[in-house]
Amino acid sequence: MTLQTRMQAMVLGRAGAPLEHRELPVPEPAAGEVLLRVLACGVCRTDLHILDGELEAPKLPLVPGHEIVGQVVRAGARVEGIAPGSRVGVPWLGWTCGRCRYCLRGAENLCSFARFTGYTIDGGYADYACADARYCFPIPGRYTPAEAAPLLCAGLIGYRALRIAREALAFPLRRLGLYGFGAAAHLIAQLAAAEGMDVYAFTREQDIEGQAFARRIGAKWAGPSGARPPRELDAALLFAPVGRLVIEALRSVDKGGAVVAAGIHMSEIPAFPYALLWGERTLRSVANLERRDGTAFLDRAPQVPIRTTVRVYPLHAANEALSALRSGQLEGAAVLVPESSVA
Repeated sequence: MTLQTRMQAMVLGRAGAPLEHRELPVPEPAAGEVLLRVLACGVCRTDLHILDGELEAPKLPLVPGHEIVGQVVRAGARVEGIAPGSRVGVPWLGWTCGRCRYCLRGAENLCSFARFTGYTIDGGYADYACADARYCFPIPGRYTPAEAAPLLCAGLIGYRALRIAREALAFPLRRLGLYGFGAAAHLIAQLAAAEGMDVYAFTREQDIEGQAFARRIGAKWAGPSGARPPRELDAALLFAPVGRLVIEALRSVDKGGAVVAAGIHMSEIPAFPYALLWGERTLRSVANLERRDGTAFLDRAPQVPIRTTVRVYPLHAANEALSALRSGQLEGAAVLVPESSVA
């Protein structure tokens, strides 16, 4: 492969502004990093939170994108076990210190000095990207790059949220509610259904198409987020960044059940009566991921098999893809593919 010295990228100059199409130098991998030719990069709701200024202090200017599937071009010093030509995936959590009290107790996802792909580290809305080799995952062979990209955040965070919900219960999880039926929910619904759970999908009001999509991929029931499911839930996972849905989920969860908020940002949660939490219900959040989640999920996904539903956009149409995500016009996930990878 002939390595270019310049690349195309979509860049955030300031919060609230659309991304700009720029030509940039191809980055050089530092020690411990690999340089990737980006094959595909998923478009995530977290990208919208960054663009809108809801996540503060991003690196600026910034190349967003944290669901990267790439081919290793070359490695920096002290990289072992990743050969040039390998196909790997890069998630949101891009670097941890390994020395703070969270890392030392095995909670690297809470690292005090963590760096994040497409937020504090340039990401994958570009032809090339650098990544910490420790946070690169092998991509299962059954997936094309575009199919694999949503697994790296939507899939991983959904998997972690499901694991946390299971751990919070004193009984087997049989009835699972999913609030916000987008990229993450459409993946985890398949895993949950394959494991024998009844899945209840909650969408925006009047989103009849979204409800039909949820039923097609295994949901037992689908309806608007303000509706009560036909049976009380054992657990609910919240993927929509809407604080009032915490209350709706608590109303739908049985005693001893769990509500897990899986987003990195959420609007304010309104006040609610203690009676909704009483009955030994659990309310938890998910922060980032651990590498063990990534390894476990990417091993499990092809066994189900989990099928990703994607709409592919060329890299220069990133603003269009973000607009479609914002307006709820997507079934599944949007994925950017650089023109250089198509060629």
